[in-house]
Amino acid sequence: MTSSTINSPYIKEKYQGIATILAFALIPLSGFATDIYIPSLPTMAGEMSVSNVQVQLTLSIFLISYGVAQLFVGSLLDSFGRYKICLYALLVFAAASIIIAITHNIYLIYFMRIIHGLSVGAIVVAKRAYFVDLFSGDKLKHYLSLFSIIWSTGPIIAPFVGGYLQTAFGWESNFYFLAGFALVFALLEFVFSGETLKHFTAFQIKNITRIYIDMIKTTSFTLGIVMLGLAYCMVMVYNMTGPFIIEHELKYSPIIAGYSSLVLGFAWMVGGFIGKATINRPFFKRLMINSLMQVVFVIAMIISLNFVSNLWSLIFFAFLIHIGAGFTFNNYFTFCLSKFPKNAGIAGGLTGGITYVIVSFLSYAIVNFVPAKDERNLSYSYLIMILLSVIVMFIILKMKKPSEDL
Repeated sequence: MTSSTINSPYIKEKYQGIATILAFALIPLSGFATDIYIPSLPTMAGEMSVSNVQVQLTLSIFLISYGVAQLFVGSLLDSFGRYKICLYALLVFAAASIIIAITHNIYLIYFMRIIHGLSVGAIVVAKRAYFVDLFSGDKLKHYLSLFSIIWSTGPIIAPFVGGYLQTAFGWESNFYFLAGFALVFALLEFVFSGETLKHFTAFQIKNITRIYIDMIKTTSFTLGIVMLGLAYCMVMVYNMTGPFIIEHELKYSPIIAGYSSLVLGFAWMVGGFIGKATINRPFFKRLMINSLMQVVFVIAMIISLNFVSNLWSLIFFAFLIHIGAGFTFNNYFTFCLSKFPKNAGIAGGLTGGITYVIVSFLSYAIVNFVPAKDERNLSYSYLIMILLSVIVMFIILKMKKPSEDL
């Protein structure tokens, strides 16, 4: 145990139930930090006199910094504990949110979004590790399978709230809301939570590097992370393009854009529930069936555009595709996080970090290659990501041992 853990109070048993609820409640923070201001993207671009791509970049910058933070923060959490790092990160996140709300300088917003990504990375990885610290066996598997379901409350609730905040108070109110959220949870963490790490890993670069290399060299783990990135990229591409299609092309309000994101967030949750319900079925078989069904849905979406193209058709097909994405994410997320229980912080950080780096670069590349113009372009974006998912699934099937089933 290092000297940095001396004054870090361990979690009290009588508060463990409340602390667990708080941990679950903070899991969706990354979704809140992106999705709450999605209905405001067109307004932000107009009021700051910047292009659509420039304001979309605030999402990509957050994802990149969030992903990079997770790559490294896991080793810090395994060496210095979860509690204090999480608490300080909540306060930093709140301060950055307030700065974004009071400025209209896109470059300062970019910098604060980097701070957002770094702080949320520390918070979310700490809370993932919380469960591995305290639980094991079937109970741990049960909790981990709930992660993507709990996380989906962010995409469900945040755009819905953000649409109304945008309409009533302007885009700045979204970030004041995030600041208030973080401050309230910092107070609750201070009162009810505490340190959960019992075995501290010495912070030795050589040893930590070896752990990272061993994890990355585990093929099933690495390809699982690639599948996570492709699944969530489908959601992020919609987040970056959907509001512009709905508000500019289809001429609906930010509130309607928020409702649409709410519906698709629910689709992700449905996929997570299906994944949890089928968790004991053969892993590769159900994942391959899911990928092939997504291919069918996106082809149907493209063909249907010859006959109908409106808000209802857009949401209908996107809903089906997002269910499949949520299913994929739930299955691979559970697997990756439980793969290395002795180094839960590093495993969780590496999983989330690489996932979000993939998402940030791939989503930004796709929205530039296939601009946010109409439903047809969105269907082509989905097609690219689904075909990539199928290719990766075939690679996984080729590389797995005959007796292996995750």
